[in-house]
Amino acid sequence: MDIAHHIFRTPKELGDILRTRRKSLGITQKDLAMRSGISVPTIIAAEHGKETAQIGVVFALCSDLGLKLGVEI
Repeated sequence: MDIAHHIFRTPKELGDILRTRRKSLGITQKDLAMRSGISVPTIIAAEHGKETAQIGVVFALCSDLGLKLGVEI
């Protein structure tokens, strides 16, 4: 999946983007957890597109993975 300028419409699609980016950087979920201070189960939930993932956690993961979120009108 090419994630440059990808538009996502569901939490699942965002989770797929997070997972793809993490893997493309060669970072394990455990490594990301240690870097971000976010637990592995929470990272797993975000990557699976769980709608209960807190937006602050998602923003932190995006930042730690070098991703930018935007809004298109």
